[in-house]
Amino acid sequence: MLKKLASEALGLSDIGTIIKPADFDKTESDDFVLSEDNEKIFFLIKSKKDEYCFTNLALIHVDGESAISSKRTLRRYDYYLNDITGVSIETAGTIDLDIELKFTIGGSTLSIDVHKKHSTEVADIYKALLAISKIQKENARLRSYGDKSLQVAEEVIRNNRTMEANVSQEFNQIAKFVHTWLTDIHQTHTTKDFSDVFQKYIQN
Repeated sequence: MLKKLASEALGLSDIGTIIKPADFDKTESDDFVLSEDNEKIFFLIKSKKDEYCFTNLALIHVDGESAISSKRTLRRYDYYLNDITGVSIETAGTIDLDIELKFTIGGSTLSIDVHKKHSTEVADIYKALLAISKIQKENARLRSYGDKSLQVAEEVIRNNRTMEANVSQEFNQIAKFVHTWLTDIHQTHTTKDFSDVFQKYIQN
């Protein structure tokens, strides 16, 4: 018990290790993966307090209050709903035991300490998160172009509308067009599954 308290006081309990794929099923995170929807774990960091489970669809964070408490809070961040920004790594100094992976997802800033022996693996997840962030930004840019195009089209129709037009019929036609347009644009430029990114960068 004293060892646990000392570890907690020094912050050593928070230093994570990389879990190998063969041991994914031994973690708490594995119970919350949506395997029924073809969700798959690609990378998992585990400390005494927390688990950070990176799947092709989301980040699953099993958040512990402390190393000596069994209470956990589950948070799920689906990539298509939560942008990843500010991805960075703070490398270990000469006497440091850990390196720090930092990023913001869906407005929550996470700082994950990982033992420096896993520096190669942390570099892999860093590259994967950076790639996902770039794809999300590009998707947002293309969706904004689609939205602006629709606004221009709406103005053109409004300015060229004849007085004799059937308002009800015209409204229904425009509403159907807008719905189809927005649905197509947002589906085309919203990535939900990032399996390709993880397969490219994660070298398990």
